[in-house]
Amino acid sequence: MTSAISAMLGSMLPSIYLRHLGYQVTYVRNFTDVDDKIISRAKELGEDPISLSRRYCEEFNRDMVYLHCLPPSAEPRVSDHMPQILDMIKQIIENGYAYIVDGDVYFSVEKFPDYGRLSGRKLEDNRAGERVAVDSRKKHPADFALWKTAKEGEPFWDSPWGPGRPGWHIECSAMSAAYLGYSFDIHGGGMDLVFPHHENEIAQSCAVCNHSNISYWIHNGFVTVDSEKMSKSLGNFFTIRQVIDLYHPLALRLFLLGTHYQSPINYADVLLESASDRIFYIYQVPQYPTSLQMEEACLSSLSLPSSQPTPHRHMNTLHDCESALSQRDVVTLKDTIPPDTVNIINNFYNVFVTSMSDDLHTPVVLAALSDPLKTINDLLHTRKGKKQELRIESLAAFGKILGNVLSTLGLMPESYSEILQQLRDKALKRAKLTEDQVLQKIDERTAARKNKEYERSDIIRKDLAAVGIALMDSPDGTTWRPAVPLAIQEQQVSIT
Repeated sequence: MTSAISAMLGSMLPSIYLRHLGYQVTYVRNFTDVDDKIISRAKELGEDPISLSRRYCEEFNRDMVYLHCLPPSAEPRVSDHMPQILDMIKQIIENGYAYIVDGDVYFSVEKFPDYGRLSGRKLEDNRAGERVAVDSRKKHPADFALWKTAKEGEPFWDSPWGPGRPGWHIECSAMSAAYLGYSFDIHGGGMDLVFPHHENEIAQSCAVCNHSNISYWIHNGFVTVDSEKMSKSLGNFFTIRQVIDLYHPLALRLFLLGTHYQSPINYADVLLESASDRIFYIYQVPQYPTSLQMEEACLSSLSLPSSQPTPHRHMNTLHDCESALSQRDVVTLKDTIPPDTVNIINNFYNVFVTSMSDDLHTPVVLAALSDPLKTINDLLHTRKGKKQELRIESLAAFGKILGNVLSTLGLMPESYSEILQQLRDKALKRAKLTEDQVLQKIDERTAARKNKEYERSDIIRKDLAAVGIALMDSPDGTTWRPAVPLAIQEQQVSIT
């Protein structure tokens, strides 16, 4: 789960937002398919390390699709880039930054005066055994391997120094240089990679090209579980698949976006339930134009914040507003909207751009959704809102701006009716009920109310609410929607 968050928050978010602003973006996401942990795991399973890595990569990419993460422009793997890695090591040796010992090649950190500039660590603080392998053959305890001599039973490649395989750090430097050059704009990863991994990447790349430079380093925080760091040793480790078995992937995405990428992300059921409830509300309330023609008719001459074009497949409606807009003839819609609507839209879009441009402050953007969503809800469901002049035009304008923002955040589903049903299905699974069972309970409650058995009616409602099923009464009858279970609501109150 941590690696997925790193890919989503540390790299993908800048990519999609920069594209929203009109930049051309080359997004490279590399796979380390040759390293000590993979080899060790492959031995345990009796599997070829490269085959095991390939399988893990495929599973990772499936998770990224579930979470609506953009595919990278390139996705290099170590095993496919051995010539580039060997060439880089040769250049580092020729430039005097590395030395050879019994078939191993080590980078000499003392040869690079700027070592530690990213992490702020001093060279004398780097003690052997603390994230740096102990080896008496090294000139300095902090020296790290560029090439490791072959060991029995491990994959290896031929090299000028004998058969072996690359060290972890050189792999990333070689692949980034191959696709982006020695200087590029943004490098992302987990907070735990600042030292030694990214520190070593800087040293290697500068040893080859003294003009090497990364403009911005973006490091995401750790994942904690109920405020305790997630790790296999503590037994609190779980996968994305386990989470999305019970919660919709877009609910998980909303939950992740609710914390700034640099901060620790605290995973707890209460927070996932809250995110699931919020995402249902977002998709239930507003609406987007049903077609490109409706958007053009409503918005072509409006003074609204501009953004990059949204793909036509995103021009769908959200559930509650669909009928409100579809019942109106496109040609009858006016090309103006009330000043109050313009102000709300402009304020929301300004918060969006300001917050995203200020180190991707997604929690501020999510909080800012409240005003336009509330206004849409009023326009749809309150007596005053239904009477507002240019009501339909306002709904269409809100739909356009929300569509652009939600698309940029990766929160736009292709079908709103489908995702609302999927969210209901997940809620039923968490409640361990079928929809038929819920409908039966609704019929029993309706009969109890008709017979003035109000205590029985209240018990049924509370029993369903306890497992996250909320009943909604209206003149047309009773329906249900997912909700935060009562016990978890109490936890939310205690947390706040």
